[in-house]
Amino acid sequence: MVRRASGRSGDLSALIRMAEQALGSDSHLFLLQIGQGVPSSPMQLVTNSTGATKIVLVILVVLSLISWGIIFAKWYELRRAARITHSFAHEFAGARSVESAAEMARRSNGPPATIMERAMRFMEETTPALHGTSERVARFSGAQVEALQLVLDAETTAERDRLGRWVPSLATIGSVSPLIGLLGTVLGVIDAFVGIASKGSGNIGAVAPGVAEALIATAAALSVAIPAVFAYNIYAARLNKIEGELESFGSELIALMVREGMI
Repeated sequence: MVRRASGRSGDLSALIRMAEQALGSDSHLFLLQIGQGVPSSPMQLVTNSTGATKIVLVILVVLSLISWGIIFAKWYELRRAARITHSFAHEFAGARSVESAAEMARRSNGPPATIMERAMRFMEETTPALHGTSERVARFSGAQVEALQLVLDAETTAERDRLGRWVPSLATIGSVSPLIGLLGTVLGVIDAFVGIASKGSGNIGAVAPGVAEALIATAAALSVAIPAVFAYNIYAARLNKIEGELESFGSELIALMVREGMI
């Protein structure tokens, strides 16, 4: 029994030696390449990725820098505008005359000041259609009041557009980045399968590294798109709130003019 078992083990060893002789040094080189080609960290996945994937990653890095630059700049600008507009709305509620309201707006030095300056310029340039008599002062007609309302609405829209400059770029980056990342992933997967076909190896150890390197582009794209979309939605809501407060200010200004007998 012992002789028979030792004979079988000797036959197995002989078969292994014959296989090694048939493969020669290529088998050791193949195993060495597999050991060196398996990345163990995200940085290695990036460095081992294909040229097309690296180009996509560079584009995503540029888009990320642009996105974060817009996010920080608009966060400060919209925060300041919202604070000034909200504070002015409370002060304007206690205004007794158009002149005092204009003085409040000038002190605020923000969006309300722009709206008030446009309203005062309209009143200075427009001659009241209803002439004054011994019983009342000159007044603006209904058509002139409607014109003033249109002017204030246009100025409000212009102010919103000024505050919202570059904000739509966040939506563009948020929608385009995943597509760019998907392109990099597809190109990386194609390159991985072409390499597998050329080497003639289709096991999971040969497929996984190439696919993982390709998926890095998708992960990078999502890390760019998610903050951009979040910031866009937040800033769009802030812009809508500021615009609503400015429109209310225009309506209250006309109501103040009515109380003063200017309309």
